[in-house]
Amino acid sequence: MEIRNFCIIAHIDHGKSTLSDRMIEMTGTVQKREMKEQLLDMMDLERERGITIKLQPVRMHYKGFEINLIDTPGHTDFRYEVSRSLAACEGAILLVDASQGIQAQTLAVLYMAMEHDLKIIPVLNKIDLPAADVHRVSDEVMKLLGCERDDILCISAKEGRGVTEVLDAVIERIPSPKYHDRNGPVRALIFDAIMDTYRGAVAYVRVIEGTLKKGQRMRFLQTKTPFEVLEVGHFSPKYVLDADLTEGQIGYVVSGLKDVGLVRVGDTIATSEDQMPLPGYKYVQPMVFAGLYPTDADDYPQLREALQKLALNDASLVIEPESNSALGNGFRCGFLGLLHLDIIQERLEREHGCNLVVTAPSVLYEVKLRARNPGEYVRSSLLLPDRPDTARISNPADFPDPSVIEEICEPWVKLEIVCRKEDVGPSMTLVQERRGIYLSLEYIEDRALLHFEVPLQTIVLDFFDQLKSSTAGYASMSYEHLGYRPGDLVKLTILLMGESAEALSTIVHRSEAHSVGAIVCKQLKEVIPKQQFQIPIQAAIGGKIVARETLSAYRKDVTGYLYGGDVSRKNKLLDKQKKGKKRMKQMGKVSLTQEAFLAVLKR
Repeated sequence: MEIRNFCIIAHIDHGKSTLSDRMIEMTGTVQKREMKEQLLDMMDLERERGITIKLQPVRMHYKGFEINLIDTPGHTDFRYEVSRSLAACEGAILLVDASQGIQAQTLAVLYMAMEHDLKIIPVLNKIDLPAADVHRVSDEVMKLLGCERDDILCISAKEGRGVTEVLDAVIERIPSPKYHDRNGPVRALIFDAIMDTYRGAVAYVRVIEGTLKKGQRMRFLQTKTPFEVLEVGHFSPKYVLDADLTEGQIGYVVSGLKDVGLVRVGDTIATSEDQMPLPGYKYVQPMVFAGLYPTDADDYPQLREALQKLALNDASLVIEPESNSALGNGFRCGFLGLLHLDIIQERLEREHGCNLVVTAPSVLYEVKLRARNPGEYVRSSLLLPDRPDTARISNPADFPDPSVIEEICEPWVKLEIVCRKEDVGPSMTLVQERRGIYLSLEYIEDRALLHFEVPLQTIVLDFFDQLKSSTAGYASMSYEHLGYRPGDLVKLTILLMGESAEALSTIVHRSEAHSVGAIVCKQLKEVIPKQQFQIPIQAAIGGKIVARETLSAYRKDVTGYLYGGDVSRKNKLLDKQKKGKKRMKQMGKVSLTQEAFLAVLKR
């Protein structure tokens, strides 16, 4: 039987999951009564938010062909899932919304597909909408891909119009997998993995050579772990048991391993250890770091186990233990963006029952030290092996004394914004306020494509929200890592009653220190609970205070029961109260709530 492997790539909300539903329906893969919308979005979280978070494979049969489809996420934070799907396929359907046209993420995923040399089928979706402009969007796609107008398929996935033409195009245009020797040694690429409570680690694989069968002795080449194949099968979209998986097929392999660290995404399953591993995936560099701490210190082991399980099928999640004087033991985690952080936090709370405190996110900095022995000032685990005088630091609490720092480098990204012509001005202003460098401006029909270079720290917190607000929701963005560049960066410490609250410290550019400090102090004043004494909230760089707010004390009316008499009676009671407040202040501690951290976040 001939095989076709392909995935659907597109910007957020352009109809990938709906098109997958129609294909599953038309090929009779799932019975009518089991059919529901967004069938491949298995997680409750995906269905609630209406977004795809995890890639999901499914096998269909059509006109005597076996078709393997992988539905992918559209959001920039999950582009790593897309790159893994592309490596398991020979072709991709590029889906474009006929009313919105080409967006930033459409370009980002298209370039990825081109890097993998995939055959691309352009498809315009949502042609049933009143706002659809098929002619204009077709021109955009032709300009982008250099294809003919006849190559572009026009469909409405919601109504099922034109979906059979897409299936025919998959068979005609996408090449079949390259075949080697079905009876030779086995090599298969792991493109995803999950931890099953009853079966252990389950690897999602694309078989490149040979045939995988139950009972075979195999090994993971990267972790050098031998295992016995307990079960093989395919997705339909639930697990379906098969006798074997042959060359070119996509399916799952049950390994039975209980250690989550042994099954890695991008690893190769092979018959013997002297086989060449397959080219896996580029190591993905986390962009945003935040501390995750259990609310109750006793829940630390539960949090550790939950994070390990999530890291198994999310190779972009980086975890390392850390401790904090205010919050106890927790983990420093690396994420691809704020949505990724938000999803991981929600999955930990829902699926694993963890109660969390999340510290303010920051990015990874490179700090070059001028000290003879850098290990005195920075933990040795943070120093780079190839440059022992440089440390990579994401937690402001780890920053060494400014006197031993020679220079601090921050990550920069290449930012692409797609917007309407009239939104070019507001978009440029917004980026330039954040120290962005303008590179170029192109026009695709009536769309503008802007290119900038910008420090990652400035766009990671609330930039996307502000971009949407200033462009009436029309603009879209995507970014990719450029490397590190030196900058005039300082540690902004928040002081509560003169004591530093390390969990609230951030790294900012010197030019922004005063304005950021003022905003953070103002917001903390709103959320820190009042005490019986005044609380000064200060922002400082080294020993210099750059902003201050004072949270006033509760005032108990100690003179309320007096009914006249000399004023000295009143003063005597007020003096007594002052002494009591002074004593309280010496012993007083300010308790920080989760709202305080969120206030720093939403500056």
